[in-house]
Amino acid sequence: MSAPGPRPHDTATDARDDLVALVGRGVPWPTDPARLLRDPARARRAAVLVLFGVLDALPAHAPGVPRVPAELDVLLQRRAATLGHHPGQVAFPGGGIDPQDAGPREAALREAVEETGLDPTGVELLGTLADVPLPVSDNLVTPVLAWWTQPSQVAAVDHDEAVDVFRTPVAELLDPANRGVVEHVGVRGRLRTPAFLVGDDVLVWGFTALVLDGIFDALGWTVPWEPTRRFEP
Repeated sequence: MSAPGPRPHDTATDARDDLVALVGRGVPWPTDPARLLRDPARARRAAVLVLFGVLDALPAHAPGVPRVPAELDVLLQRRAATLGHHPGQVAFPGGGIDPQDAGPREAALREAVEETGLDPTGVELLGTLADVPLPVSDNLVTPVLAWWTQPSQVAAVDHDEAVDVFRTPVAELLDPANRGVVEHVGVRGRLRTPAFLVGDDVLVWGFTALVLDGIFDALGWTVPWEPTRRFEP
């Protein structure tokens, strides 16, 4: 859960280029038995939009984190507490791949527009990463990496689905002071997943944290952190 610190970037464009290269290399997701689906052939196909961009003109610094990628943020939302799966958790925009969708890229963007109200013309789809199994909801999820070429206003559109939408600085996620793990019961026993503390009381864990952790590690952005620190979900 740790990797060499990020190399210097002069502009956000450098980070975008790293994301494009990552699509070609891929991310080695965890393959322990507790994370496998019962029957992958019957799993529901889904996609999430992992949308990076520039938060504003002011870099977001955090103690212990190198200067870059200081201006980057990632789009997240908090799911409604009434949902049947992952209630109240922080998640990427996304959902099931419908028959009318051409594929996971189109599904992820469509769902993000429906859930957050973002302007799709300002989003560049960079490519897909390997599917990630999600046993608790029997989903096989495709992360779609994207870049915000022209940021737009976002907000929770349907409060039955999400109650909050927010852009989180990557520097805060990478801050070792905000990192730890969560241990929880999965479909096939207990699981231990990375976790990120956002602000004072927002915890990112489970699938979303697993994807962020894998992406940061694969990009070489991860700053060494203490894997024995535990958060309660």
